[in-house]
Amino acid sequence: MGFLQIDFSLRGTLTRTEKVVIGISTSVLLLAGWQISSWLGWLDPIFLPSPVAILSSLNTLLIQQNLLGNAGISIERILLAFTLSVVMAVPLGLLMSSYPVINAALEPVNDFIRYLPTPALVPISIIWFGIGEETKIFLLWLGTFFQLILLVVEDANRVPDEFIEMAKTLGAKPWQIIKDIIWPTMLPSLFNNLRVMLGWCWTYLILAEIVASDSGLGFIIWNARRYMQTDQMMAGVFVIGIIGMVSDQLMRSLHRRLFHYQ
Repeated sequence: MGFLQIDFSLRGTLTRTEKVVIGISTSVLLLAGWQISSWLGWLDPIFLPSPVAILSSLNTLLIQQNLLGNAGISIERILLAFTLSVVMAVPLGLLMSSYPVINAALEPVNDFIRYLPTPALVPISIIWFGIGEETKIFLLWLGTFFQLILLVVEDANRVPDEFIEMAKTLGAKPWQIIKDIIWPTMLPSLFNNLRVMLGWCWTYLILAEIVASDSGLGFIIWNARRYMQTDQMMAGVFVIGIIGMVSDQLMRSLHRRLFHYQ
């Protein structure tokens, strides 16, 4: 009966249970259609292996290639690079939003760099940092830092001017306005943007881990590519998707708890 009560109206509302049921049902249907298409021979396993074949490859990777250990290494690289981006981008974005002079000086530079294709900077990254961990972290940082600055500036700019003018009238100093007015007001939106950027950071993982790497999920996928082991490639991609989905849901849940007043 629950399905009969689902709101199909424009911008209707769904309960959390309804969202979960619909999401799981859609995923099961897609996987079933994919598997049936493979059984019927509609899909070439060289180009797109079946879900059953991918699950079998996951077991192989767990036993033979230390899948969990490599996943842990990739997660560590992502978290380190992303934390570095956040620590650098948030204060800089706040300053750019608060002081037009700083924004005028840095915005053109930021806009220029954030449009540069990260893959094109791989050779120069190797020249600068060699082929160790530094290059991998740098490439992951590069893919998120300059985009994140823009989002921080936009979040800070959305704080109503009335709040700031009222604080000035009451004698608040600039650093007090940033700390007590702008920061707490923009924080819920910023947290959502951090969740989006964390997903963005994962999209650069393969690029970072093909640079003379011998560990990580990117290495597993790239190594499988050499031998046309498509099922193992898809298994690695599947693991990245699962990690991303879990981390995204955790951040959504944390957002609801931290900003329940919204």
